[in-house]
Amino acid sequence: MRAPVLALLVLCAGNVECAPGLGELLYENHCIACHQREIHWRDKSVVRDWTSLVAQVDRWQKYGGLNWDAGEVAATARYLNSLHYRLPAQENP
Repeated sequence: MRAPVLALLVLCAGNVECAPGLGELLYENHCIACHQREIHWRDKSVVRDWTSLVAQVDRWQKYGGLNWDAGEVAATARYLNSLHYRLPAQENP
């Protein structure tokens, strides 16, 4: 795990409000190199709801060999949801 991610995890320990910061950090450090922001707006998006968003984040982190845990996948999905998808709150625990 990279030092900035570890530092943020320590800083955010037990602080739910901090979780979106983790998702942003993970996305910016691991995903943005291949995913330009426009990819989230394409016409053929496979993200239709919270479940499919989490599934896509999990799929691509596995493809990238990142070995994220469920919390890291969820934090990144929350970040993407707040930034791009704006899925209904009931689908975004």
